[in-house]
Amino acid sequence: MTPPIQPAGFSRRQFLTVASLTAGSALLAGCAPGAATGSGPQTLQFWHLLSGGDGVTMSQLLDQANGAQGDYRIRPTVLAWGTPYYTKLAMAGAGGRAPDVAVMHATRTVGWAPGGLLDPWDLDRLAELGIDDSTFPKPIWDKGFVGESMYSIALDAHPFVAMFNTDICDAAGVLDSDGSLQETSSPEEFLDQLRTIGGSAEGHALSYGYLGDGAQMWRLFYTFYSQHGSPIELPAGGRAVIDKDAAVESLSLMRTLLDGEIAAAQADYGTAVAEFSTGKSGMLFTGVWELRTMQNAKLPFDATMIPTLYGTPAVYADSHSFVLPHQTRPDPVKRDLAYRFVADMLKGSFGWAEAGHVPAFLPVTESSEYDDLIPQAHYAEAAKHVVYDPTAWFTGSGSNFQGEFGAAVQNVLLTGADPVAAIDRFESRVNALLSRPNPADPEGTFAS
Repeated sequence: MTPPIQPAGFSRRQFLTVASLTAGSALLAGCAPGAATGSGPQTLQFWHLLSGGDGVTMSQLLDQANGAQGDYRIRPTVLAWGTPYYTKLAMAGAGGRAPDVAVMHATRTVGWAPGGLLDPWDLDRLAELGIDDSTFPKPIWDKGFVGESMYSIALDAHPFVAMFNTDICDAAGVLDSDGSLQETSSPEEFLDQLRTIGGSAEGHALSYGYLGDGAQMWRLFYTFYSQHGSPIELPAGGRAVIDKDAAVESLSLMRTLLDGEIAAAQADYGTAVAEFSTGKSGMLFTGVWELRTMQNAKLPFDATMIPTLYGTPAVYADSHSFVLPHQTRPDPVKRDLAYRFVADMLKGSFGWAEAGHVPAFLPVTESSEYDDLIPQAHYAEAAKHVVYDPTAWFTGSGSNFQGEFGAAVQNVLLTGADPVAAIDRFESRVNALLSRPNPADPEGTFAS
């Protein structure tokens, strides 16, 4: 394979950083935002990776922000989710010719900040605009920091949740008088509940797709694992700290769910969504981003946090977050307007809640208007219990980390292979990554 040509104006360090961060993907030409001209509203370049229903909702929020004031106008650029987006954003940041503001998953910032691909946020300026730690759930606010500096400001949390068909669950007798799903607090209770639901469902009790999808496997595994109360730790330059008993127990529960009766033994993501959205199954494990899918299907459904089965409330999530991609010479006026834009988006994020996401800005989720938003209000508590990918330069949404997990454990779910050996394989893969320095570290050493 012919190696990519180093772009003019890039140092070798910057070029290697971008190439490493994008895991060997083909480098895409960067788009340098043009300078604003004239005395009217300043144009802010805004990059994001949201498409489909989320893209439509984001466009509506941007129109709302543009129309509410006369100092700035947002010019959005939408790029393909995952590697294409992060490749182009890394190129722009490495060249110092980035957009004024962009969206990143909160889990990705730790791999970028050490190499100067992102500029930190000024906490004092944010506070002047009403954005501080008192207006966010603690785990979401804390996730914005890399070291002592804040590099991302969360718009939301998008947790992994349980959607349930209210007609099927009512017929099965597993709903409380208020229509909520009866609480279960152990694997045994939850399995019994699912078997009861299955007796009233045309298809399976539970729809859960995982085939070839490391992210899906990881989301459920890390939810169950974190409910044991001990996160996976990935110390830079060290070795992974994994509670083997908790990991094996969590993976074994996933295998039990996929027994062909509770849930299909072999199903991909699309198959699981289709089974639930057509009213054939009683429950679906998915992300909140599928809310509109179920609403459009005219399905009788509600949603809740995945039940706490191992003692500690925890749910896997990531956050769409605002970042300042590095600019060599940022315009101070436009940089301040970027702060105002982000504050405006947070304060106007009720529309983002309508799309299913849990807004990170507490004044929105604690409002009476939000209380009336169903089923969103029924899983909003998840924002207080979110767990993100273990912190390391190679983890996060759109990275290879979740794929590595899937490759290590899929045969446990598919064929009943030994879960102990699968966790050992996963640990070995992670330790190999931990032995490598963060490619974004300008000193060429380990960085967390």
